[in-house]
Amino acid sequence: MDSFARQLQSHGMKATAQRMAVHRVMMERIHASADTVYESIRGAGEVKISKTSIYNILNDLADKGIYRRRLSSGSKMFFDINTHRHVHLYDTRNHEFLDVEADAVLKAVESGLRRRRFRGYSMDDIDIQILCHPTRRKKI
Repeated sequence: MDSFARQLQSHGMKATAQRMAVHRVMMERIHASADTVYESIRGAGEVKISKTSIYNILNDLADKGIYRRRLSSGSKMFFDINTHRHVHLYDTRNHEFLDVEADAVLKAVESGLRRRRFRGYSMDDIDIQILCHPTRRKKI
C-alpha cells in the first residue's frame, strides 16, 4: 500500500481513505467493475463512499496509467491493476477476466502489424482479449 501511496503522490494525488479502500479491493480482485468494488467496500464497512466516487477514482487511476480499463463483451467497464502488456481471457458466462502471459502471441501480432499502415491512424498499442466460456474442465 505504501508503493500505491507513492504512485498517487507522484501523480499529484492524495492517498485518501477512499482511494486506499478502492486499491485494497483491486489488489484482491485484479479486475473489477465499479459495482464490484462498491459492494466489497460496502460489505467491509471500512469507509463511506458512493458508487459514483468509486467510478471517478477508478477512472482517475486509469487516466494516470496506474490502472487500465477493460471493456467486457457486454460493454461493461472493468479496471485492471496489471498495466504491463498481457493477453486477457474474458469469460462471457461468468463475466470475469483472466490474465494470460502470452508474450509469443503479442510479439507475433506486433510483428505482423509492424509494417502495416492504417490510413489516417497511428497504432498506440495492441490489446488482445479472447472471448471464451468455461468447459467442464477448466484449464489455463
